[in-house]
Amino acid sequence: MKSKMGNMQNQYPLNDTVYRAISVLSPVVLILAWELSVYANLLDSRYFPPPVKIFAVLIQLVRTGELFDHLSISLQRIFLGFFLGSVPGIVLGMLMGWKRGLRAIFDPIVNACFPIPKITLLPFFLIIFGLGETSKIFTIAIGVFFLMVIITMHGVMRIDPVLVHAGQNLGTTGWKLFTKIILPASLPTIFTGLRLSLNVSLLIIVATEFVASEQGIGYFIWLSWSTLAIPKMYAGLVVIAVLGIIFTYGLNRMGYFLMPWSQDLPMAY
Repeated sequence: MKSKMGNMQNQYPLNDTVYRAISVLSPVVLILAWELSVYANLLDSRYFPPPVKIFAVLIQLVRTGELFDHLSISLQRIFLGFFLGSVPGIVLGMLMGWKRGLRAIFDPIVNACFPIPKITLLPFFLIIFGLGETSKIFTIAIGVFFLMVIITMHGVMRIDPVLVHAGQNLGTTGWKLFTKIILPASLPTIFTGLRLSLNVSLLIIVATEFVASEQGIGYFIWLSWSTLAIPKMYAGLVVIAVLGIIFTYGLNRMGYFLMPWSQDLPMAY
């Protein structure tokens, strides 16, 4: 099936160009429709300022450095929490996927904890760690950890047993079997989990900065709303959207670089 799809794509080389054009034009059309709707009084400019005004405010925030001050703090929190949560999550997920005994021990705990909204754990972490950075970073780490455990575990469980048996028949066992077969076969699923987890980290940090911070992009958005600086609030939302695009595209490209053989990663235009 994959080979047939590949042959079809080779027969129509312009398809990729068309899809890239659509990916660029679709948000442009949306922005233009928004701009025209404001000028036509279909949207109230008090609540939906025109994109041109939002862009002007964004440029001003960049020039003054105010935006970068908040953004740099949020990015530090995101990457620290993402690292602290994803690494142990991947390790435990791989062990649970490979060892049925460990899965029997930890799977009920993971299934019980995962549905809990991670932002609701923030008061608990504030009691333990106080109002500093640790409480925010741990909130992100917990959200990433459980997501990566579940996705990685299922990625390992989906590995074709034929691959494992073939490796064992060739004398590949123990740690070598893990590094040569199990890890490469589960990497596409792991990268999908990392892509989702990094964007979840962005969601969590914005929520935590709403209520427990005086710095960061989430605090900036909340402050703009509370002072009725609506264009600045939208500028903060644009920054979050751009970060989400950069995170997704960056991890996709990293995945293509590390796994050029994989068919499981989504196309990044």
